[in-house]
Amino acid sequence: MRIKPQIADKIATAIFYIIAGLVILLLILFAGYLIYQGRSRLNLHFLISEPNSIEAGGGIGPPLFNSLYLVALSMLITLPIGLSAGIYMAEYAKPSTLTQVIRFCIEALASLPSIVIGLFGFLVFVQLTGWGFNLLSGALAVSALNLPIITRISEDALRNVPPSVKEASLALGATHWQTIVKVLVPCAIPGLVTGLIITSGRVFGEAAALIFTSGVSGYPLDFSNFNPLSSSSPLNPFRPAETLAVFIWKVNSEGTAPDARMVADGASAVLIIFVFVFNIAARILGKFLDRRFTGTTSKK
Repeated sequence: MRIKPQIADKIATAIFYIIAGLVILLLILFAGYLIYQGRSRLNLHFLISEPNSIEAGGGIGPPLFNSLYLVALSMLITLPIGLSAGIYMAEYAKPSTLTQVIRFCIEALASLPSIVIGLFGFLVFVQLTGWGFNLLSGALAVSALNLPIITRISEDALRNVPPSVKEASLALGATHWQTIVKVLVPCAIPGLVTGLIITSGRVFGEAAALIFTSGVSGYPLDFSNFNPLSSSSPLNPFRPAETLAVFIWKVNSEGTAPDARMVADGASAVLIIFVFVFNIAARILGKFLDRRFTGTTSKK
């Protein structure tokens, strides 16, 4: 018995809607459960206070700051290299064996497990350099993890710029480099910013690579000390520091504090809220920049 095309189309559409609904439901259940479990710790005191390993009432102030600081450091490393690589792949690389090798390396690096990147960072950035466990080693490790993603995003964003824009710039007498810097990159900024924020959210939730590089403990921080060379300064990139994701793993594995479970639940809720905020901000900022640079005012 042959099914009519119209009926087959409706069945396929219904199946896809069901699958999409299941994915959304799974996300809502997962995020809702974590936020519900940690709802009692979602307050300002919990966000800014020091962790306490022996008494109840500790917070996640330093781990939260370390996560934000690590994101900033990793983006300062990843963005220039990834954008430069994306410009080369989109504008200069010609089909050749070298280009195929570069693309293969990018794909292989993107598929590496984060624990492998962490072991690489431990051998190179921690031991070989003699730095020990510190935030800069962690930033370099997650930069290696996110570099292929930024490269792909940059290449795709530049390729998505209409060819007529590039041709108009060249026709007006601009050089290829001037066209890239003053025309193509500004036009590609919406896509670049969206990818950058999404990548930052991924860094915020990374744990495996940071256990072996930035460490699972740190010095007491003095937030009134702005000397980046001081071991107690939060701005010192060469101090060992645990991020929020690593802190959650540590609390669950050690469990020395009487309220360890509540602290872990609260930290997990904060972490997932921050990841959602990063992704929502990427969408909003990407649409805003797209309207700004394309000159459109209609909503998409």
